[in-house]
Amino acid sequence: MFRRILVAYDGSEGARAALRRGIELAKALGAELYTISVEEHLPHYAASISEVKAAKEEIDDYFHTLTKQARDQAAMNGVELETVIRQGHEVETIVTMAKEGSFDLLVIGYHGHSRIFERTMGSTAQSIVRLAPCPVLVAK
Repeated sequence: MFRRILVAYDGSEGARAALRRGIELAKALGAELYTISVEEHLPHYAASISEVKAAKEEIDDYFHTLTKQARDQAAMNGVELETVIRQGHEVETIVTMAKEGSFDLLVIGYHGHSRIFERTMGSTAQSIVRLAPCPVLVAK
């Protein structure tokens, strides 16, 4: 069934739900488990190079902590997790990773925008579902 599972992981509540589901599935199926975290681009306009360096260090620290927590959570459940961090547009980067890595399941979080739209998927999730080369599990 599912041998290679990719979880889109940014640390948000929806992404944490996706990671939990990915870990459960990987454990139950004996599947390989990966996460993809997408780093936003650095500021285009900065007052100085030190401002850009500081922003880059902050981003690197955040993703180091994020991926360590994800690996630790998986390990506590007896699952090995490979983490990948890429820079780029989130939808394009996630879909490309799913294609290039020949993943057969992509797990993403669900995101509501407001009380009015709380029953509606976020536009990022909708785009990923539409463009993904494999089945997508949307975790709530």
